[in-house]
Amino acid sequence: MSALIAVLVGLSVGVVVGTLGAGGGILSVPILTYLLMQTPHDATSGSLVIVIVTSFAAIIARERREQIRWGEGVTFALFSSLGAIGGRYLNHLLGEKELFSLFVILLLSVSGFMFRNAYLQRKRERGKGNTQKQLLRKSCKEQKINYFYVGIAGLSTGILTGLFGIGGFVVVPALMIVMKLNVREAAATALLVMIIAASVAIVTGVVRGNFNVDWMVVLLFTAGSSVGGYLGGPLSQRIRQSTLTYIFAFLLVAVGSFTLIKTFLF
Repeated sequence: MSALIAVLVGLSVGVVVGTLGAGGGILSVPILTYLLMQTPHDATSGSLVIVIVTSFAAIIARERREQIRWGEGVTFALFSSLGAIGGRYLNHLLGEKELFSLFVILLLSVSGFMFRNAYLQRKRERGKGNTQKQLLRKSCKEQKINYFYVGIAGLSTGILTGLFGIGGFVVVPALMIVMKLNVREAAATALLVMIIAASVAIVTGVVRGNFNVDWMVVLLFTAGSSVGGYLGGPLSQRIRQSTLTYIFAFLLVAVGSFTLIKTFLF
């Protein structure tokens, strides 16, 4: 029964990752912990495997490959990889309650930014706010990339990847802010960043001898999420940007609230 649950839930998670370009970790960590009965530390390790394979599957979709900004993605991933090493070390210094308390704070904090971003995107889609001249000026300004901020953002998201086994849902807004990508480019490029950063986090855990994974459950979950990731890629092309961002924000609030309740009340 647990095998069937792992496959079906993995399929659902994969559709989310393929559609939004992220979100696999924030779903797989609490699911592995509370539904498939793994420890939080093992769940964060298994999540890294799931995110990598699911991201590969999502990239297979032709539309995703065309939207990836390879240069920006590799640059961001180099900084994220350094952060992932530190995050993996920090993961095993924290207790289970401390680990998930930080997880909840992160989810709810980022959701606020995503709601605001979705609102602004919706205004632009409706032709409100800036004039055409202001939009052009803003577009030119947004092409200037500050690599100091890129480094800070990359290190920060990498730490989250190593610490929680997640990061893609933070990489998306980070790429939009520091790399000046639109939401579709950021969602596709985040897949590349996560593959690289999560791989580094796994290697770090293996070298330290504290990378524990329930391989049967994780591989079944991954098989389902890979199929879902492939199906979700084309789906993202049919939904406008602001709607994708709103879905993202509501997802963060839902998972954060559920994790908060389970951590402190049960």
